[in-house]
Amino acid sequence: MDSIDKLLAQLKAEYEEVQPKQQQQTSNIPKSFIQASAKSASLIDNLLAEVKADFAQEDAVLELKRQEEIQQAKRQEEQLKAKEIEALKKQAKDWLNKLDPFSPEGLWFERFSEGYPSKLEAAIEYLQTN
Repeated sequence: MDSIDKLLAQLKAEYEEVQPKQQQQTSNIPKSFIQASAKSASLIDNLLAEVKADFAQEDAVLELKRQEEIQQAKRQEEQLKAKEIEALKKQAKDWLNKLDPFSPEGLWFERFSEGYPSKLEAAIEYLQTN
């Protein structure tokens, strides 16, 4: 432990020697240079803020565009589903028109359709599963 304490004391002494030298160096710098560098830092900060704002605006535009694309895809999907449903309804109506109610399939379907609000909905369900 003594060697660690000695090492810490030595580092502290070296640090204290360096600090006054650095303070002397900064006091030799002209005030006009310090003010000029503060102004340039302010300009840099302003430029960085503008760049950040530009990126934020660009991100917002991209997000809006992405949301519009998602909405368009949803609309297309809904239109496709509506077309599929209409085609299935037509197919079910055709099937019902051709179905002989006294055939074994017709009698079976009559019992099957009892659980549905309409025979058309039952026919759609039946055709979807087959």
